[in-house]
Amino acid sequence: MLTGSLMVLAGACGVLDTDEDRRAAEELADKTLPGQLKAIGARTLFPGTGGSEVTFAVADDRDAVVRLRIDDSKGTCDGKECAGVLTEAVARARTDAAAFRTMRDAFDGCGYEVIALGISGAPPYVVAELTNDTVERVLAEIGGCVQRWVTASGPDSRLGEAEASYVNIVSPAVAAERKRGKDSWPTLMRLTRGDLVGSLTKHTHHSASYEIEAGQVDTTGRARVVRPFKQSQEFGRTVQKAVADELRATYPDVVVSDYQWVWRLEPGRVDRQTGYLLFCPRPDERGRCVNSDDAVLVTTDGRGNPVEKLRIVHDVRDGTGALRLPPY
Repeated sequence: MLTGSLMVLAGACGVLDTDEDRRAAEELADKTLPGQLKAIGARTLFPGTGGSEVTFAVADDRDAVVRLRIDDSKGTCDGKECAGVLTEAVARARTDAAAFRTMRDAFDGCGYEVIALGISGAPPYVVAELTNDTVERVLAEIGGCVQRWVTASGPDSRLGEAEASYVNIVSPAVAAERKRGKDSWPTLMRLTRGDLVGSLTKHTHHSASYEIEAGQVDTTGRARVVRPFKQSQEFGRTVQKAVADELRATYPDVVVSDYQWVWRLEPGRVDRQTGYLLFCPRPDERGRCVNSDDAVLVTTDGRGNPVEKLRIVHDVRDGTGALRLPPY
């Protein structure tokens, strides 16, 4: 009973501290940047960290969100003088909002709405129905969006200097059930929330990758299936068992690694995917497959059942032990 009382007391103290931190942050904003910021939320930081994170909307930028970590009891923000930290946070928020608009406009311009972003720098989420009939067209269209994004970002931007870009693709049915948040929130607050991204990633979806060279995007793209943990484990067990059963004809003591490599969709198909499995012709003294130098390339259906002949590849590690699997 005492423990429960202490927990309630600690929780109440946390709420009071957060209220004080929010008031201090609002006073700081009014003094440092009068009329520019409006506090719209606050949360207590992880126990032991101290302080709170206060969220602001920016008066003249509906997309920007400012997050300030403040500890009123110490009179600091991220351990530093608060006015300078707030000024830097606002500048960063404006920069992030401008970069977001560049991306949003690029995708809007070719017919794909960005519905989520996740954490800073994470690939955007767009909506499309991928089928055998549509996958090549959709990937090419999204690749065109990426090219517009790269061009608009400029050659000196992080994206302009990148060698690849990625886009998450969710089905219309999944997108319709997403946790949208409030329209009154700043755009980058709505689109980067964990509950929004979680409402998308709890379903199977796709991730498309596009190679970039000197600012030019290979708009063909390649896609892979991204499964929730349980489904991913089920897929892995199915393909590992099937491959092990087939390899035993040649390697009676074979052990297939449970490490899952990237599984890419076959061109023009969403019901066929290809990836590597590592295997050892015989186990080590503990019955395991560790640092295998052999791999098998396998094409499966959506459940992990092989549908083509296995392709065995030997000597897949270099002199340092790093994997060097041939592209596919």
